Amino acid sequence: MSEWTTNPYVIQMDKFVNSLEKLSNVFLRLDEETEEDEREEAEELYQRVRESVCIQCRNCRICSQKDGFLIRQMMHEIFYAVEDYGAELHIELKRSIQSRCVQAPRFLRACLETFREVKQSKVWNQKMIQSREGCAVQLDAFAQMIQHATRELDASIFSDEHLEKKLKTRFAKHGLKLLSTVFFITEDGRYEIHVTAKVVKGQCVSTKEVVELVSGCVGRRMVLSHDERPVLGGEYSTLVCVEGMRYHTLQGVARIGKGCEKISGDSFSMIEMQDGKRGMILSDGMGAGERAYRESALVVEMLEELLDAGFPKETALQMLNTALVMGREEVRFSTIDMSVFDLYTGKCEIVKAGASMTFIKRQTGVDIVKSESLPIGVVPKLSPDCIEITLSPGDVVIMVTDGVLDALPVGEAEMLLGKIIEGTQMTNVKELAHHILEQVLACSGEVPLDDMTILAAGIWSLEK
Repeated sequence: MSEWTTNPYVIQMDKFVNSLEKLSNVFLRLDEETEEDEREEAEELYQRVRESVCIQCRNCRICSQKDGFLIRQMMHEIFYAVEDYGAELHIELKRSIQSRCVQAPRFLRACLETFREVKQSKVWNQKMIQSREGCAVQLDAFAQMIQHATRELDASIFSDEHLEKKLKTRFAKHGLKLLSTVFFITEDGRYEIHVTAKVVKGQCVSTKEVVELVSGCVGRRMVLSHDERPVLGGEYSTLVCVEGMRYHTLQGVARIGKGCEKISGDSFSMIEMQDGKRGMILSDGMGAGERAYRESALVVEMLEELLDAGFPKETALQMLNTALVMGREEVRFSTIDMSVFDLYTGKCEIVKAGASMTFIKRQTGVDIVKSESLPIGVVPKLSPDCIEITLSPGDVVIMVTDGVLDALPVGEAEMLLGKIIEGTQMTNVKELAHHILEQVLACSGEVPLDDMTILAAGIWSLEK
């Protein structure tokens, strides 16, 4: 816990963070204890076979010499052979055991039964270990997120008596009563102002007029946060005013299912995010058809939910990956391709987990972003590729699923798709996406052998 903060809410959050981190360490320590338990388990198995078969054998004293070396050696040979051949052991091993053990049939049967129990126990132990590791990762990520959010909030709140007085005076002149104001400033120096006010008398006032008053007092172009009410009435209401963004985006999509089927295994979403960001998510489910669609749609829906709640991209992806790895016995995966546009700076962060390449259409040509990361749902610890690029007005980001590139000749797909994109002067992103899909289908000259989806998003300046 940091000593410099005196904010009681931050101090309380720090306590929560410490508790979560300690709980995460407990889960990891349990895994270390499990490794020690396995050594004890091996000794227990030796004793079980010895007591059920060897203890009654006339040669027990001979075989038990030197800490039961002979018995342990035969058990070890049988266990390794079972891994390779199953219960039907190869003839050479059976003959070897018979030559050394007068109770060979009973000894083999006892070892095989014990091995079956061990194998089942190990499966469950491994599941428990993976679950604990997953919980530890989730708790640690959640703790870091809480700490970052509370620190950011504590650092961003500031007071400005002169500005508050100026706002009250300006509001009063326009028939508005200002109850309270809260001022925030982001890491990038952008203002966010929460005003709680009402109309003193007369008709309602549009919130657009209210935000214009705030802009005049602050000296910055402020706009209403999305989903704010259109008018202010006779009851106190809180309006959130944020600095206006410099850019806007338009998106378009074109898609076709495998074999021209209506159902595609690809899913996508275009979402509004916090802090002036807009995202595009594209997921390619394992296989094709309805089952692949259910898988990819679940991934996109869950990721959209986490991002909308304010979770950082990396945390949201890791939480989703852990849930998928822990939540099933069979390995089923989906790719994640995400582009997040910062409408204040014009930068775009491309995040990929097992996804196909992304193309950036610029006035000077076409750039390509590649990835070698694994899809989501394969391994407990996800390591997505994150690439940040700077866009200029008119640039278009084009995301595609594997089916698009697979439809083009092997070894030439990247080059051909790049030429298709570079060769068109279309500025309408929806038309551009459909044009690319039509050209790819024309090149392949056959019915799609896989689901194909193309997402395109262009960025333009709002400033005149």
